[in-house]
Amino acid sequence: MCITGRRIKMEQDSLLQRYRRDRRKLLEFLLSSGLIKEVRTPSGSTSLSKADFDKLSADYILHCIKSGGIVDVSEASKKYHAESAHPIMIHSKLGDSYFLTSDPDIAGSPPRRVPPSTSVSSNNHASSSSSKLDSFDMKSVETHGDDYGLKQKAEAAAARASFRDSGIPSLGLPTLKTGLSDDDLRESAYELLLASMYFSGVEMFPVEDRKKEKNSKFLSRLKSKREKPHSRPQLSERHSELVDTIRAQMQISEAMDACIRRNMVQLTARRTCGQIDLPQISLELLIGIFRSDFPNEKSYIQWKSRQVNILEELLYFSAELPETERVIIKSCLAKIRDTKEWDVAMSPAQRVEIISSIRQVASKAFFQQGKLGLQNETYYWQAAYHLNIRLYEKLLNGVFDILDEGQLIEEADAILSLIKLTWSTLGITDKLHDALYGWALVQQFVDTAEGTLLEHAVLQLQRVVSAKEDDCNEGQYMNSITCLKERNGSQKKLNLVQSIFLSIGTWCDSKLQDYHLHFSEKTVHFKKVVALASTIGMLSSADCADKVIVNASREKIKCYVERSVEAAIGRVAITVLESKERTHPLALLANQLRLIADRELKIFFPVLRQWSPESMMISVQKLHQFFGERLIPFLKGVSSLSEDARSVLPAAYALDNELGQLYTSSLEEQKVQHSPRPYLDHYQIEKVSGPLIIDWVIGQHTHILEWTRRALELEDWEPLSFHQRQAASIVEVFRILEETVDQLFGMNLPLDITHLQALLSIVFHSLDAYLQRVLNQLVEKNHLYPSAPPLTRYTETAIPLIKKRLNEYKILDDIMIDRLNELTIPKLCIRLNTLQYIQKQVGVLEDDIRNSWAAVRPSLNQTQAEEEPVEILESDSLTHNETVDELFGTTFNIIGDTAKDIGQKTCDLIGTRVVFWDLRDAFLFHLYRGNVESTRLENFLPDFDTVLDNVCGVIDDAVRDVVVLSIYKASLEGFVWVLLDGGPCRAFSDSDIILMEEDLLTIKEFFIADGEGLPESLVEQEAKFAERILHMFSLQTETVIQMLMTASELISMGLDSDKQGHTNLGDAHTLIRVLCHKKDREASKFLKVQYQLPMSSDYDDTPLVDSTSRLPRMSEVLKRSTSIRWNKKRQSSFKSMKKKIQGATNEIRNVGR
Repeated sequence: MCITGRRIKMEQDSLLQRYRRDRRKLLEFLLSSGLIKEVRTPSGSTSLSKADFDKLSADYILHCIKSGGIVDVSEASKKYHAESAHPIMIHSKLGDSYFLTSDPDIAGSPPRRVPPSTSVSSNNHASSSSSKLDSFDMKSVETHGDDYGLKQKAEAAAARASFRDSGIPSLGLPTLKTGLSDDDLRESAYELLLASMYFSGVEMFPVEDRKKEKNSKFLSRLKSKREKPHSRPQLSERHSELVDTIRAQMQISEAMDACIRRNMVQLTARRTCGQIDLPQISLELLIGIFRSDFPNEKSYIQWKSRQVNILEELLYFSAELPETERVIIKSCLAKIRDTKEWDVAMSPAQRVEIISSIRQVASKAFFQQGKLGLQNETYYWQAAYHLNIRLYEKLLNGVFDILDEGQLIEEADAILSLIKLTWSTLGITDKLHDALYGWALVQQFVDTAEGTLLEHAVLQLQRVVSAKEDDCNEGQYMNSITCLKERNGSQKKLNLVQSIFLSIGTWCDSKLQDYHLHFSEKTVHFKKVVALASTIGMLSSADCADKVIVNASREKIKCYVERSVEAAIGRVAITVLESKERTHPLALLANQLRLIADRELKIFFPVLRQWSPESMMISVQKLHQFFGERLIPFLKGVSSLSEDARSVLPAAYALDNELGQLYTSSLEEQKVQHSPRPYLDHYQIEKVSGPLIIDWVIGQHTHILEWTRRALELEDWEPLSFHQRQAASIVEVFRILEETVDQLFGMNLPLDITHLQALLSIVFHSLDAYLQRVLNQLVEKNHLYPSAPPLTRYTETAIPLIKKRLNEYKILDDIMIDRLNELTIPKLCIRLNTLQYIQKQVGVLEDDIRNSWAAVRPSLNQTQAEEEPVEILESDSLTHNETVDELFGTTFNIIGDTAKDIGQKTCDLIGTRVVFWDLRDAFLFHLYRGNVESTRLENFLPDFDTVLDNVCGVIDDAVRDVVVLSIYKASLEGFVWVLLDGGPCRAFSDSDIILMEEDLLTIKEFFIADGEGLPESLVEQEAKFAERILHMFSLQTETVIQMLMTASELISMGLDSDKQGHTNLGDAHTLIRVLCHKKDREASKFLKVQYQLPMSSDYDDTPLVDSTSRLPRMSEVLKRSTSIRWNKKRQSSFKSMKKKIQGATNEIRNVGR
């Protein structure tokens, strides 16, 4: 097995080795604790020194201790092999017990690095991936009928994934012939560091080791609470804490550390020169450390083998020695390696003799002059560089926190300063140190994915690149440290720095070839990896003057973009084929491709644009082309907005729109202004979806109109809730309209003004149909007015034997009665609330549609912007905006005005109904009937109060004052009606006028309600006409007669000021009625002579007995929400009297002459 492969595997299994060491320590503790009474081995020996603890069952040994303390090594080995096929269990009740060799309270967090993956043959992996694709592709084809060419892409992606190797290549140093392990190198590196410190002249003296409060935080976490203090030689206090940290970092036991220090003190005392080499260290330790210094024989044998292997690697395999000396080295090392001969048979003097023989050969090699004449150069710089470099790597790894391997320890800088003491022994220069430290940082980043390590690595490698050129000798030395690298199918020798850069560059290249895979989750690492690639020369710097290098970097980036996007598309194909969603695969594909484009824009393009501004355009073209090839066949088969079409078309349109924007931005980035400019061939989704959307809108139009009709047919005009006092039907209508708007714009398809016009047509016709139905359910308020009584003149004494009965009530037709029964005051109030809700809600609906329309317009403008000049676009935009505003204004203004007009008509109907229908008997027919004093207005105010309380309980606050004003105006109208159309039973004297003026003031104060009702100014304004009518009654009769004559002249001249349905103060109609109701003989005589009016005493206008039974009081009306209604319009009797008035006027004129 080559040393490179073994090194990679050792690095991957470092965590497993740590677990095994802990297990061995546990077994050694159990076997040396005295709990075992007897040990049985196959050879009959009672010693466990040669036993392989890794092959003994810990459970079996624990069981033997509990059952009597007899351990059979053969049985323990069998148990181990039997247990290896099953998970390791401890026989506890919970089954979750385990042993720790360290204190869990101070051990800290576990390593963050992911455990190494199991190596699998690439052929088997590819086969497995292929079979997996076959299975899910068949299911996809069965589900969707076609895989749209995704299977081929998925298979290619799976094939690439099977050969992906995310590890960083090794340096290709020459192999270690003796097979030294990572643990061996780490322990030897620590021995070298201690020796270098002692030989550097660092002061030393013995001290009592104690736990100091100043110990570093790192060391305090690692020390066991059960450690016992003991005396040992130590370095100066200034370095003591730092060396203890290094020891803990390099996992060296305190006992072994004490042995090493003791022997280094002795070696230092014997040496006169200040330079040390590796053979001297190993030889000194072999002669000064004994079996008794180790807890067991196996540990001692492993330690001794390591020392022998170091000597053999340096003196036998690496050094160019004469054959005789090589024989001596081989013979001596064989004796040391033989435990029986070295530790048992040989005397101390014999061991010293063998060590002396090796030392003589090593001294010759040590004192050989270096080939290059460099300062402090030794023979081993070139002869054993492959070992030196590995040892230095182990020293550099000591700066990484073993409990959090992605972090540098606090003492890292100080440790690096101490490591520098080993440079003269290992042949390390400044440039080599920077390169190797950068290499160690990159390796640690690969293992831990901690970004700060990569930042440090970039800084370290930048120092290598920016270092001044080596002189001739140093350059030769750098080139003599060769590594064997495989490149383009052949092996090539490179110096160490070149090999480091090539390994890092190869790793960077493998990551950048598929940066979407490696950096989509940890995006911050992408920029750092690109910076690393630029540092080692893979990519040229931005200010590079060499156009050839710049173009090469640009082409490399283009290659990265193409391959990474291609690989990302392949993984998307796998995702789509494996998806369990019922969504169409093309919709899933479009959404996934959008994610790729989004990552490309936000994460990768800002970094890559420095070398390749067109990288965004390249990725857009590949994504657009890939999806377009699969979309076009689908578009040809779309004939309606089916479920598949609704999922695919929006996703395709969104992808096309986003890619188009990115493409345009990329063109602007490259400042491509010349004509013709390259454009994307858009998918033309709008040509396919446009007619389909129109068909859908037409279908919705019919559906909503039918739904509106049904909602109104079921409407009972009850409030939706206490706080929502509108009808339920209008809420349902707006809900349907809002859903239609949401569905249309939620399709996420391209829309034009035709679609907007169709949508607004739905809104208009639906709400207009609703409003027209509400309007048609109303009745004209003239149906509620009482019939006009006949005109009579006031008389006091004439009492005819037979009086004429007045027909105050006229029966309405059944249709009108039914409509009036439905139009109770509470239901009219709910209608008014509903109309108010419409006026408010149409504004909200308009804003929603405008906002939704504005949201889809930028995408449409973006598409047009690629093909039209700016001037034309601006002109079209103004015309388009004007057209849109006109559409919105026409639609919603008409709806708002219609709702307002119907609301006003409803409000007027409420007031008229209250006074002239619901309070007709209670108020209208009894006010001032017979005499004024006994039927004052204040007697009827409780009825008005009840009405207002009930109205305010159901009406919306926004229209409350309008309704109250309507009732007030109707009450004034009823007051005037009593004065002018009160009939034969009402005649008013001058004293009565004073009382009626007080009543008018009372009704005004009632509606003002001490400032809590209607505004006083409004109340006064509306009461002016009634005040003027009362004023006319207070005029002298002669004055009124003269005014009547004047009005009659206007009639004779055809200048009658009377308008149909309106009462005017100065017209003949009003004046003659004032005379009819004046309790005055002169007025009565005038009416008798000039108009032959009958006497009021000829009529009996006492209310019919059953009139009140047929017309219930207002309280009963409100309780039942219905009331009986009469359907006769107010009729004017003045038309039939025009000729009489004209004739009477002529007679008056003749009398005057």
